Amino acid sequence: MTENDRRWSIGEVAKASGVTIRTLYHYEEIGLVPASERTASGHRRYTEADLRRLYRVRALRGLGLSLEEIAGVLDRPGDDLTALRALLGAQLAELDLRAARIGQLKEQISGLLWMLDKEVMPDPEKFMAALELHSVYESFFGQELRDHLARRRAEIGEEGMAGIRAQWLDMLREARRHLLDGTPVDDPRVQTLATRWEAMAAGLQSGDRQVDERVTAAGMALWRSSGPELSAQLSRQIDWLDAGDLPALMDFFERARKAREGTG
Repeated sequence: MTENDRRWSIGEVAKASGVTIRTLYHYEEIGLVPASERTASGHRRYTEADLRRLYRVRALRGLGLSLEEIAGVLDRPGDDLTALRALLGAQLAELDLRAARIGQLKEQISGLLWMLDKEVMPDPEKFMAALELHSVYESFFGQELRDHLARRRAEIGEEGMAGIRAQWLDMLREARRHLLDGTPVDDPRVQTLATRWEAMAAGLQSGDRQVDERVTAAGMALWRSSGPELSAQLSRQIDWLDAGDLPALMDFFERARKAREGTG
């Protein structure tokens, strides 16, 4: 008997493939991997072609495809990979989104851990207020916008985001110094700083005007709703920033923009 003539029982297939007998029954019920033959007494017998199909199912399942998607791929001619390419492309996009969401979640958890580790006895009220702000943030930024922001952060990368944060802090510190010194908003130094500030904000945008406008609108609504709370939380993370500084600095940049445009 040649290898092509060999037949396997369901128990042998389960043992060799690592797929349970119950799963093999299910695959047959839905027509995914039926046993090609039966003995006179009705026992299933799997052919070499059946085993190859089963291993393809396992491989595609390992890539995250559903059984329905796998059936659609396997039912096409062997040289037609169009459907598989489309499915794998969609699966990769989904995995990218999951990775971006995980990155966003890691950033939030890292911030909360930083708050806990900063003091020997963290203030429970302040910590719970930080948690509440995360909930408020999600109420203004729906899942679609949060996914958009997560993807954009993933595109920029951790190193790029670290550079942007450092740049943001430097400009914030410089603006605070001008504000405390009473530097007029039309002063060339302030105007240069405001231009850099706007360029940094533009660099965070995706280029999709409609989505970017929605993100901006959500951010402004969040600031109007919870500006003092956001300022207080940020001031706890930045030693040189007082709780009331951030609103004053945002107003300073806005007045500088209006002075440049002649609308102030």
